[in-house]
Amino acid sequence: MAEWAYTPNCKIPEGQSLPHGIKRYAAVVQYDGSTFCGFQKQKHSPSVQAELERALSYVANKALVLSCAGRTDSGVHASHQVVHFDTEADRTSRNWVMGANSQLPDSVSLVWADQVEPYFHARFSATARTYRYVIAASDARPGIFSQGVTWVKYPLNAAAMQLACAHLLGEQDFSAFRGAGCQSLSPFRNVTSANIYRQGQLLIFEVTANAFVLHMVRNMIGSLLEVGFGRQEPGWIKRLLTQGDRGKSAATAAPNGLYLVDVRYPGGFGIPNLPLGPMFLPAQLSDAS
Repeated sequence: MAEWAYTPNCKIPEGQSLPHGIKRYAAVVQYDGSTFCGFQKQKHSPSVQAELERALSYVANKALVLSCAGRTDSGVHASHQVVHFDTEADRTSRNWVMGANSQLPDSVSLVWADQVEPYFHARFSATARTYRYVIAASDARPGIFSQGVTWVKYPLNAAAMQLACAHLLGEQDFSAFRGAGCQSLSPFRNVTSANIYRQGQLLIFEVTANAFVLHMVRNMIGSLLEVGFGRQEPGWIKRLLTQGDRGKSAATAAPNGLYLVDVRYPGGFGIPNLPLGPMFLPAQLSDAS
């Protein structure tokens, strides 16, 4: 097997092991992203990563760093973010969860943690990710939970938006919905499901893919809203994808309504399959009508 050098949280080839005494743990995290610059740690802005590392280091009694399944943007939330970290500390699942939560702000919560195989990696071991985007379409803006939904004041044609979703399916070039600062080597992603649901006064866009390019979900929903408003017809989404020109698609939608709700891994890793969130939505949504 090829030579490799261990660094904390690195991708470890299957069959290799961590240095003596070091264990790898994984955790599932929920957070309200409205007060953070995003997941990734920044020098001059509060981040989810910084809060988690501070709390987990307290439990480990030694500084540690972590890696995540996906670096959510500023203002974006998660009901099922997955992280992993390496440490010499020997703690139970309850120790990690209760100890970290005693140090975390109310907007961040560890919901599960346990030791995993050394070759588990929160990002590279993931096989699929699911996001939900929650829209409140009403004449007046919501006075409650305004940072947890995106408000639009015009009616939306959910049926037209659902027809448009069909064009997002499959493995294809998503340059039309790729943010300018994207560092991914390829714009190709495989979307396995994309649907519009209705829950009371809320409209929810749910999408699953193997991975996402920068701002992909918010850029897709920005264009789907144009269809919902009647400014474009459903086939416009297919033309955007064919042209591959980000400048021809709609503006990026606000981060308020976006949630990372699931990250899937091969079953052998033992990462729990929790009900999809956020908790104010049922795990199974009703088709829009």
